[in-house]
Amino acid sequence: MTSSSYKTMGQQFGRRSWAEPWKIKMVEPLRMVSHEDRLLAAEEAGYNTFLLRSHDVYIDLLTDSGTSAMSDRQWAGIMLGDESYAGSRNFYHLEDAVRDYYGYQYVVPTHQGRGAEHLISQVVIKQGQYVPANMYFTTTRLHQELAGGIFVDVIISEAHDPSNLHPFKGNVDLNKLEDLIKREGVENIAFISLAGTVNMAGGQPVSMENVRALRELCDRYCIPIYLDATRMVENAFFIQQREDGYKDKSVAEILREFCSYTDGAWMSAKKDNLVNIGGWLAVNNHDLFDKLRNMVVVYEGLHTYGGMAGRDMEALAIGIAEGVQDDHVRSRVGQVLYLGRLLIDWDIPIVQPVGGHAIFLDAKAFYTHLSQDQFPAQTLAAQLYQESGVRGMERGIVSAGRDPKTGKHRYPALELTRLAIPRRVYTQAHMDVVAEAVKKVFDIRQQTRGLKMVYEPEYLRFFQARFEPIP
Repeated sequence: MTSSSYKTMGQQFGRRSWAEPWKIKMVEPLRMVSHEDRLLAAEEAGYNTFLLRSHDVYIDLLTDSGTSAMSDRQWAGIMLGDESYAGSRNFYHLEDAVRDYYGYQYVVPTHQGRGAEHLISQVVIKQGQYVPANMYFTTTRLHQELAGGIFVDVIISEAHDPSNLHPFKGNVDLNKLEDLIKREGVENIAFISLAGTVNMAGGQPVSMENVRALRELCDRYCIPIYLDATRMVENAFFIQQREDGYKDKSVAEILREFCSYTDGAWMSAKKDNLVNIGGWLAVNNHDLFDKLRNMVVVYEGLHTYGGMAGRDMEALAIGIAEGVQDDHVRSRVGQVLYLGRLLIDWDIPIVQPVGGHAIFLDAKAFYTHLSQDQFPAQTLAAQLYQESGVRGMERGIVSAGRDPKTGKHRYPALELTRLAIPRRVYTQAHMDVVAEAVKKVFDIRQQTRGLKMVYEPEYLRFFQARFEPIP
């Protein structure tokens, strides 16, 4: 049968004809708890899916961070861990991998991504400086604010519209950025904080054209660009699929070119790099590297392990190479797209175009009868778990937190419930189950009541806040 015949057959049956580029070597049994037990578990967790115990969860889509399945080669690498305190050979393998695939010269390992965010913020930001970014990310913005920075959103306006089909909704609005620079002065801009496949916008990518133009603008004003490279592999795939001139280039080639327009990057290696723990920070400026290398000793560990064991650095070095393989990325994003298409076919409101790492349910469109103060995205995450045992998470007013000056809630335009798909973990059958569970919750949406917050921690409240149903 020809490839065109397969395509026709796939269209006939309403699904894509492809298979994952791996086979299962080991399994972890799943457990479905009863509906009554799920109701009790949700109540005990304060209707916050982060506070659920994992053994009470059936399909876990809370995050794609650290939840991927490692390959046999990565597990073999674990056995080659050099646990020397200083100068571990695994660090040098990691350093070579970052240089080869991302192109940065100097590498500082960290225990995970937020450790890298903390280091770059403390070293680069001066009190009162602005940090323009293509939408905020929770931990990134907090570290920048704790260092004295002021976050400014300069993403294009299309990113705040869940139904807008712009292919690169992660793009920086260059006019917004230049207006900020002229208004506040170059000396008051710390750096440009650029994220690939913008998480809070629904996993939306940045185009190569946009980052190239951003580089030209920043060169005129001598402003550095630092990249959140956490999901840049998926961003590279979208460039390959959507942008003129890149369809014949590999994901690895596109990734390297994109990074070449930036001055450095921080990485939560628990995503694209296919490991359960780890991170890194990489720059091209030696003087900056010297400061970061000194700071990592204070907060993380020696500059040749940075909070990671040697075995973890070895698995990470291998994961960097595996994570850029075209077949892997096509399968990874394809599974997310498969789930998205099921929901779109049922007219369930999600962020479109479908992103690279997750489906983002539009909670405002689900619960038109709930105000944002009734936490619709948090409500949707809790409802989905109670109905099906599927765990997602809130990305709306709870994640946005409070304005540090006024103490009032921030009200983001997007009120989303995220279903993040771990890499190499679940099958298409699991995606079918998830889609059916979402549809059932959608069908009973008018009967759903909102939540009220009864406990709020000082920082990053979405992790530990507790809620109760509104009577």
